[in-house]
Amino acid sequence: MNRLNVKKLGFAFGLTGALIYLGCMIVMVTTGKEGSIAFFNSLLHGLDTTNIIRMDVSLLEALFGIIQTFILWWLIGACIGGFYNAQIKVKK
Repeated sequence: MNRLNVKKLGFAFGLTGALIYLGCMIVMVTTGKEGSIAFFNSLLHGLDTTNIIRMDVSLLEALFGIIQTFILWWLIGACIGGFYNAQIKVKK
């Protein structure tokens, strides 16, 4: 079995998380509050997002959010890679 590059896997997870966050931002900007509620209600099949959708998010808050999402998902990807590598038996 091949070992995973922990940093590269973390980076891939981080970019994927940031891309999903950016997609969410685009949905909210282009569809407005009612469209966002309809989209996320259908995506979350049965969960009503009416009371948790907030449209007054500042640009700075969104920037911090995308950075925090990248860092969180980078750490998750690095952990998965590290745990995977720890389970690999080394041939001698």
